[in-house]
Amino acid sequence: MKKFTFSSLLAAPLFAVLAACGGGGGGSSTPATPVTPPVVTLKSIAVTAAGPTTIQVNGTLQLAATGTYSDGTTKTLTTATESTLAWTTKSGGSAVAAVTNAGLVTAKAVGSDTINATVGTVVGSINVTVNAPWIQVAAGGYQTAAIKADNKLYAWGSNIKGQLGDGTSINRNAPVTVAPVASSTLPWKQVAVGDQFVVAIRTDGSLWAWGLNQNGQLGDGTLVEKSVPTLISKDKDWIAIAAGKAHVVALKGTGVLWTWGRNANGQLGLGTTADKQVPTLLPAPLATATWLAVAAGETHTLAIQKDGSLWAWGGNTYGQVGNSTTVDVTAPVRIGTANFTSVAAGAFHSLAIRSGGTLYAWGQNSSGQLGNNGSALVNAPVQIGPDSNWGMVAGGYAHSLGVHNDGTLWAWGANDSGQLGTGTGDVPSPTQIGNLQTWKTVAAGNAHSVALKADQTLWVWGRNDEGQLGNGKNAASQVPVNVPYE
Repeated sequence: MKKFTFSSLLAAPLFAVLAACGGGGGGSSTPATPVTPPVVTLKSIAVTAAGPTTIQVNGTLQLAATGTYSDGTTKTLTTATESTLAWTTKSGGSAVAAVTNAGLVTAKAVGSDTINATVGTVVGSINVTVNAPWIQVAAGGYQTAAIKADNKLYAWGSNIKGQLGDGTSINRNAPVTVAPVASSTLPWKQVAVGDQFVVAIRTDGSLWAWGLNQNGQLGDGTLVEKSVPTLISKDKDWIAIAAGKAHVVALKGTGVLWTWGRNANGQLGLGTTADKQVPTLLPAPLATATWLAVAAGETHTLAIQKDGSLWAWGGNTYGQVGNSTTVDVTAPVRIGTANFTSVAAGAFHSLAIRSGGTLYAWGQNSSGQLGNNGSALVNAPVQIGPDSNWGMVAGGYAHSLGVHNDGTLWAWGANDSGQLGTGTGDVPSPTQIGNLQTWKTVAAGNAHSVALKADQTLWVWGRNDEGQLGNGKNAASQVPVNVPYE
């Protein structure tokens, strides 16, 4: 038998171990085959908005695009991360909305469009809707008219004389666009509503009217009713208008004052009682006076000159002229010696704000529309309450509305149709409506009220038999309700 030493028995397995792990030296190894990482590709794009996707004309909305890749990762897409990223509108144009390379959308006009974010063949989309907020509102009789931010004019309510301007005589309980006419498609800048007619100024300063024309209140030289806007004159320097029951007061750029329409009570201020079918300049010595503000009631007229002096004329049965009598006045007379900044006329009552923010009223008061806690007529201006922060006022047939400088809304007078918005009966002194401080402007019809908030939403309340609230219904509302943008 062959003999093995203990050391040789240990050496054999050790050599095998060394050989197995390459420790035996001298041999070469085969390099590993490199592994090619999978190609990561963009699979989808999600577009999100920083706010609501319904935006107002001239408003903006920031969009963001997030890409999801084939390896499950996501990242925000920009031209820095994806050089071919492109933002476009589905329509291919910018009529409704425009979008920048950074995804910022600017609203251009009312409508809808789809905004696309594209990288190669991968597309992400989001729909945007553009509406126009309300920027001005007027009320009179049993109808309402308002202008949106796109400068289109809308009207609703009674239409028996074509006063909505849509070419028909059908009452409307929701806003309809005042019909375009071939002679002008320019936007609208200002509107005033009379009893059954409307006057308005376009952005070029031209003056238009439509509706009832029994007394020549349309100013076109005829007595023919019109159911679509009709050009009054070729002049293009009109800057302000006010409409009474059947007469109009208007200012030109130089501040001179013109009147036309019914004049049975001397409301045109011409020293006569003859109607005028075309705009007529006030006679001397006031023909060259500079006027800043005008208002028209059922049969009387109010105006403020550049120096702040208050003037009035016309029907005065209830002392609404304010000259301490109840006799009609056919030519302008100055009312007191105080200076005023704004003026408003109800049917037979008058309201004005002095330079210090205090409110004055006079005229008919049977429903408490003067706000002095009484019911007797007043034939000269009296201060209404101690407040000195009145910003604006408006007068209806027998009710009044006002807004304080702090944005609170106030109402007083008749409330038989809910026109005060208080949900109660008549109120003989200014009463706050709700507790919001977001109200901006007010206007009053015969027995309905309208107001704009600071966010340019439109609110209405009161009588609604003719659809003058514009909320698609014909039931009166005791509290303010919203008129949708569209």
